[in-house]
Amino acid sequence: QVQLVESGGDSVQAGGSLRLSCAASGFTYSVYCMGWFRRAPGKEREGVAAIDSDGSTSYADSVKGRFTISNYDAKNTLYLQMNSLRPDDTAMYYCAAKPRHGRGLGAGLYDYWGQGTQVTVSS
Repeated sequence: QVQLVESGGDSVQAGGSLRLSCAASGFTYSVYCMGWFRRAPGKEREGVAAIDSDGSTSYADSVKGRFTISNYDAKNTLYLQMNSLRPDDTAMYYCAAKPRHGRGLGAGLYDYWGQGTQVTVSS
């Protein structure tokens, strides 16, 4: 049974940093493509970053240069390092996984989802 559990969300001031983690279990982590998504109040879910099993990455334009997605295969854990946070980064952040290659950021591409972790950035 695939399980994805996010952690690391918090309330921070603009300009601050956070690192989100996603602990994965129930599948062969190293062959999956993983992604981070977010949903802000009143907005649709949007892709933030993705990482394929070969380590290649993709990012939404809004987070390029500020966020970094990474894997720690030995611990079956996905990370999202978020720097220079802005109030418009406020959202529930979700981890997602799919057993196929490709670094697309469309939510419909992903099969498994975590419950989310809240990030709030104040000005």
